[in-house]
Amino acid sequence: MPVEGLFAKLTRQRRKYGAFRGIVDLQAAINRFLAETNQNPKPFTWTADPTPSSKRSGGGKQALESIH
Repeated sequence: MPVEGLFAKLTRQRRKYGAFRGIVDLQAAINRFLAETNQNPKPFTWTADPTPSSKRSGGGKQALESIH
């Protein structure tokens, strides 16, 4: 899972509705979330084209140069 997805899931499941008395309580909730998430790991499969977008689309540099 990409890190953005992990933080989104953490926010939805723990932080958004949690009431924490301090940093220690928040850290404990995050650690519980990570432990539960790691009990049933799901591999992330990258599906994006590895070619940089500048090479696929003809180049962002060309677009920028045409503006200046």
